Amino acid sequence: MKSIGLALMLVAGSAWSQVEVSDAWIRASAPGQKIAAGYMTIRNKSGQPERLVGGSSQAAAKVETHVSNQDGEVMRMREVKGYDIPAKGTFELKPNGAHLMLVDLRKPLKEGEKVPVVLKFEKAGEVKVDFEVRPLAASASGHHQH
Repeated sequence: MKSIGLALMLVAGSAWSQVEVSDAWIRASAPGQKIAAGYMTIRNKSGQPERLVGGSSQAAAKVETHVSNQDGEVMRMREVKGYDIPAKGTFELKPNGAHLMLVDLRKPLKEGEKVPVVLKFEKAGEVKVDFEVRPLAASASGHHQH
């Protein structure tokens, strides 16, 4: 039995290393605000397609996968079942596009804090990521919008 457990840990460990997350950030929240959007770049180093199917965080009741689309003059946001990351490819979550939505925040997110999130992938399993809290007016590059 020990050898089966060790084999499973080795498989999980090698799968985990196939997903790399960079530039994970979230905008600071205003007092009373109950939602926040998270952004990042996901790199799939595997030769197999991967899929981010959700996540969880102690900072919020739920972590959902969302997309924003322009519908005429209005930007509309909707929940999706996940994001496909191509084999040997990347997928970017960015403002006005795909993003994580932290729903029912437990407390306001302050600039400079780190928000731990556990991402759930179909093949790689769970990947822990610390999201940097940037200013409320932060853009994708981390600079303020005016």
